[in-house]
Amino acid sequence: MKGKAHFASLIVVMITLYWVTPLFFDAKVQAQQKKVTSLEGVNFDTGASLADNIKAFVGKDVFVHLRSGKTIQGYVKSVGNGLLHMEKLAGKDFYDALIRIEDITAIEGKFRDMK
Repeated sequence: MKGKAHFASLIVVMITLYWVTPLFFDAKVQAQQKKVTSLEGVNFDTGASLADNIKAFVGKDVFVHLRSGKTIQGYVKSVGNGLLHMEKLAGKDFYDALIRIEDITAIEGKFRDMK
């Protein structure tokens, strides 16, 4: 009796694998068909100031690295008078940040996307 139960369980597992396995392979094929494309209007200009480079990301999600070692992720709302206003900060719902541009050591922005 115990042997029949194990055999039935084995049959159920085999049937499940038979039907589920193609789903995983199909997902891999679809992922391979996507291609990386550049986002329009986003670039770094090494001949311009940091503030001018940040202005290119108004309305976009960026990572800002500060001199203190802290990193802040959010959307650039505005740039002016030596200050950066970021909104929708990651991990802090409903918070904004006002950052002195002179305290920024680096910025990261998204330049490419999958399509």
